[in-house]
Amino acid sequence: MHTHIIPKHLPDWTKKFGYGDFIFLNHNDNKTADMMQGGQFFRRIEENCWDENIRITEYENFHTQVQVVCTIPVMFAYNAKTKDCVEMSQFLNDHIADLVVRYPKKYIGLATIPMQDADAAIRELERAKSIGLVGIQIGSNINDENLGEEKFFSIFEACERLGMAIMIHPWQMMGFDSMKKYWLPWLVGMPAETSRAACSMIFSGILEKLPKLRICFSHAGGSFLPTLGRIEHGFNCRPDLVAIDNPVNPREYLGKFWVDSITHDIDLLKYILNMQGSKRVCLGSDYPFPLGDMEIGKFIEESDLNPAVIEDIFANSTLEWLGLDKKMFL
Repeated sequence: MHTHIIPKHLPDWTKKFGYGDFIFLNHNDNKTADMMQGGQFFRRIEENCWDENIRITEYENFHTQVQVVCTIPVMFAYNAKTKDCVEMSQFLNDHIADLVVRYPKKYIGLATIPMQDADAAIRELERAKSIGLVGIQIGSNINDENLGEEKFFSIFEACERLGMAIMIHPWQMMGFDSMKKYWLPWLVGMPAETSRAACSMIFSGILEKLPKLRICFSHAGGSFLPTLGRIEHGFNCRPDLVAIDNPVNPREYLGKFWVDSITHDIDLLKYILNMQGSKRVCLGSDYPFPLGDMEIGKFIEESDLNPAVIEDIFANSTLEWLGLDKKMFL
């Protein structure tokens, strides 16, 4: 339920819009492409990042039939002008919707929306639903504003109304410029970003006001679940600072959101299962990027977890999160 895809060919949006450092692909001769951001090298990707048939074949090696696909977070373009972000979102969403239509038993699609403008975001959210996408992927912050800010509430309200699931993915990691060495933004910043998103949504009261909202936090919830004891203690000892918008203990929300299984550590996964229950832990991979689980749940299959728990992780919890019926894929 957590994989990324990108069209093989992207418009040169920087040239078209006349500003910015939007991602452009320079294709190489060896079936790779360089993601370029404002003329600077960002990342080299392989053809499994865009070739849907190669992805299907690679997934079959790990006995996996269905992929939930969404764009790469660097494509969010939240700092672009609204009309330009809408154009980019529609291009990316149409690509994923077409994939779903052509491979209905292989792909499920999540959209990206212009979160910097609530009205435009809701319009694209509604359009995404109309073309067959079942949810959205959003960043852990929007131009460094927390998701709990009032300006974003109407978007979450629309997601609940439309039955659109939400996956929250860390990006634009806090402290990025001060810890570039050792890949620390990805190793330290990303888990913190996900906890930032979870805390802001809980403390602001979003999960309390919108109980039917179906949210999944990437990378096993980042550092939120492992540090919940500290978070809860802060809520209890300094309610004047923490409980100012929502009086409900954050621990009360366990089992009311989903997380994926990307821990790379079976003991940590067992800890999370104990907190969340198997109905709220989904199989994630972050495919095709190497920091993800590139063996797609192998460490779970080889564990001593109960087969019913594994079945929940591998299928049932994701289907419930997305509001889908297993029969659609049989």
